[in-house]
Amino acid sequence: MLKGRPADTNSMEAPTGDAGIYARESSYLDRYVQLGEAGDRIISLSFPSQPEADAGEDHALLDRIDEYLQGVEDDFADVTVGLTAPTDQRIVLEAVQEIPYGEDASVAQVARMTPDLNDDEEDDLAQVREALAANPVPLLIPDHRVRDGPSAAPPPVEQKLRAIEGL
Repeated sequence: MLKGRPADTNSMEAPTGDAGIYARESSYLDRYVQLGEAGDRIISLSFPSQPEADAGEDHALLDRIDEYLQGVEDDFADVTVGLTAPTDQRIVLEAVQEIPYGEDASVAQVARMTPDLNDDEEDDLAQVREALAANPVPLLIPDHRVRDGPSAAPPPVEQKLRAIEGL
């Protein structure tokens, strides 16, 4: 489980604690934002052209994402992510989660930020790229802030997320 830095006092409530799939259309992204929740953890976030048929629309995190997409700064650090990923990917994604809003990093910088990885080793750089591509919760673990790495979000979404943050 990943949990970001403590929320500031002005942030909205964290997720509702219900299990299920929630989706809402984003006119800015020209697609849906869909999240999966189990307990109090977000386990998936994606940007499909059509949502799951049984997806609900009302979720506090979708409200926050709507505001973010309208330019309200939010690093989502208080959102609890239930990360089910191999350990080698998990440690990379934990490092990526520390890249601040409005800043970016290179794949090599992420390798240096990740315990036991070396930016001089091609296998380690490949490990970073693989973890970014497999990220189950893009935006919450902001792979769009890694300027020369893949994102788990579709390229048009990644570019729009970068534009929101001035990257």
